[in-house]
Amino acid sequence: MEEVIDRIRAFRDERDWLKFHDPKNLAVSIAIEAAELLEEFQWMTREESERHAAENREAVSDEIADVAIYLIELADLLGIDLATAINNKLDKNAIKYPVEKSRGKSTKYTKL
Repeated sequence: MEEVIDRIRAFRDERDWLKFHDPKNLAVSIAIEAAELLEEFQWMTREESERHAAENREAVSDEIADVAIYLIELADLLGIDLATAINNKLDKNAIKYPVEKSRGKSTKYTKL
């Protein structure tokens, strides 16, 4: 992961983009790229979306990468170790969504 972070930093810095990449703008960019990912599947059934993803793997992969790049850069900018943050959040979610109450359900933890 460190190699990816270094490459993202180098790409940004070679273009002198750090001045544009503040937390707010990166968060906005994540939302915009996530919307572009959603657009790939808009109005599709589950089966259609699975087929579309298989048939348009590169385009879908590019949109996923765009979201990830901005997310990784935001975490890096804020000094957040993404792997640690993910593991901490999974620990919290395990408490909110115990297997015996949430298995097979999409109910929000406040209603379990």
